[in-house]
Amino acid sequence: MERLTGGDPSLLRRINSAVVLHALRGADCATLAEITRVTGLSRPTVEGVLEGLVAAGLVTEQAAEEGSARRQGRPARRFRFRAEAGHLLGVEVGAHRVVAVLAGLDGRVLDARTRDVDVHADADVRLDRLGAAVAELLRRTGVARGSLRAVGVGTPGIVEADGTVRLGTALPQWTGLRLGERLRRSVRCPVLVENDANAAAVAEHWKGAARATDDVVFVLAGLSPGAGSLIGGRLHRGFGGAAGEIGALHLLGREAAPERLLSTTDEPLHPLDEQAVAEVFALAREGDPRARAAVDRFLQRLVHDVAALVLALDPELVVIGGWASGLDGVLEPLRAELARYCLRPPRVALSRLGDTAVATGALRLALDHVEEELFAVEGALPVRR
Repeated sequence: MERLTGGDPSLLRRINSAVVLHALRGADCATLAEITRVTGLSRPTVEGVLEGLVAAGLVTEQAAEEGSARRQGRPARRFRFRAEAGHLLGVEVGAHRVVAVLAGLDGRVLDARTRDVDVHADADVRLDRLGAAVAELLRRTGVARGSLRAVGVGTPGIVEADGTVRLGTALPQWTGLRLGERLRRSVRCPVLVENDANAAAVAEHWKGAARATDDVVFVLAGLSPGAGSLIGGRLHRGFGGAAGEIGALHLLGREAAPERLLSTTDEPLHPLDEQAVAEVFALAREGDPRARAAVDRFLQRLVHDVAALVLALDPELVVIGGWASGLDGVLEPLRAELARYCLRPPRVALSRLGDTAVATGALRLALDHVEEELFAVEGALPVRR
């Protein structure tokens, strides 16, 4: 039997560094004594760890306030996590717009930029618009491109782990696009690509209606509705990344396509886009009977799609985003219908993040990636750029 030995000193140092960094990141500023108390480490150990974190550029020692030494003797040494040591991007690539959100390593948003794009634009045009939005964002904030540590991306479609869109019917030339690879050439840092509904689910759990709920379904109601699910607080993507593609349920013998469901005439709604649907919803709010009938049909289909997920996953909460989140009175019909179909009806709430949900969730994915690096104990500390 192999003889057991003591722990690797270098591994122990990395563990201690992760513990101290985590404590500092949760506070605006902390003294040496406070860090020692919170971490349970000895004062000499904390001092040694802080020296390494300062050298790595992740922590800075705060200067003592003027006059504090004269009033109280030698001032306590204070340290701060340097959220500005690196930056993160959260990106949405949608049918009508691209969005880029910039944040520091603490996840606090610094600025954002949105660029409109034609729904029929090809992949190159769409990515050029995104590149312009990112360039403007970095320029206006004074952040160097080399400071980016990770980029999260939310986009329609079924996405592979390497960032390739395996199937994306909502955007031209999207199926088969190596989106992660294309973006990595520009940003030169890790790029994490996720389905837009999945990203929005992550966002609602982080900052929205699902903050206190770990079992949640987020429904992104659109031309082809999609859903993202969190089970035990973890995103459920499925074996091939296709979990939640409720927009395909109409293939199970249903004849009514969205353009007929939302039509206020005897002809299909054309063009079928978000603007046209928004007009139908507006007419319904004004009391137009044909528009209200169209919206009722849309909601009935949505309820059936959501009920299928609720019966399969038994979530505590369903969050509604996309078009339906802007529709007055959507909650009560959903609650009533889910009560009819589901064995244990979940709570139903509207998205609190609205049209920022996808980009916010993408930012959270980038933050998760960096946190795994910062607080990992298997690798070395990141070096100062």
